[in-house]
Amino acid sequence: MRRKKDCSLRSDAQRNRERILAVALVELTRAADTPLSRIAREAGVGQGTFYRHFPTRQALVLEIYRHEMRQVTDSAAELLATREPDRALREWMDRLARFAMAKAGLADAIRQATCDPDAPDKPDPTPVSEAAELLLRAGEKAGTVRPGITVDDFFLAIAGLWQIHPEDWQPRAGRLLDLVMDGMRSGAPER
Repeated sequence: MRRKKDCSLRSDAQRNRERILAVALVELTRAADTPLSRIAREAGVGQGTFYRHFPTRQALVLEIYRHEMRQVTDSAAELLATREPDRALREWMDRLARFAMAKAGLADAIRQATCDPDAPDKPDPTPVSEAAELLLRAGEKAGTVRPGITVDDFFLAIAGLWQIHPEDWQPRAGRLLDLVMDGMRSGAPER
């Protein structure tokens, strides 16, 4: 009986954490200086619960960033399992663009949190790079992506995403990513 109650508390705590993250993403994207007390209130949790999960603003911002990065990263293998490699890569690029634009309002807070040398447990960008590598190599193997494109080449090519204004990002990001994809297909054996 006691064990059942403990499991319930753990799942409750997990739901609280997920609600806090969802509310924080929306609120901090809108205004990076949103008071943490407002986020707690909007998430329907008390201050104590909020601070147990996220003792500082920096901890909250880093977790939002980490959580969103994980979702983008995990989607690479999922897309490859259900689509041709070049379609998987292009759809993943759209997800990466949505990730980038969702973070536009949080850019300064993320930059401060990730550049702070004293920040504990900073997110590692390696998983996103590994996801890009997986997709590029699958496209290369299938003959739909030009051989030899490195992850660094890929991220330099899409770096314009971070320059797009959040107000009109979707059509502009789509055009930019189509151009990048066309360039990566050019010179591929299947072309």
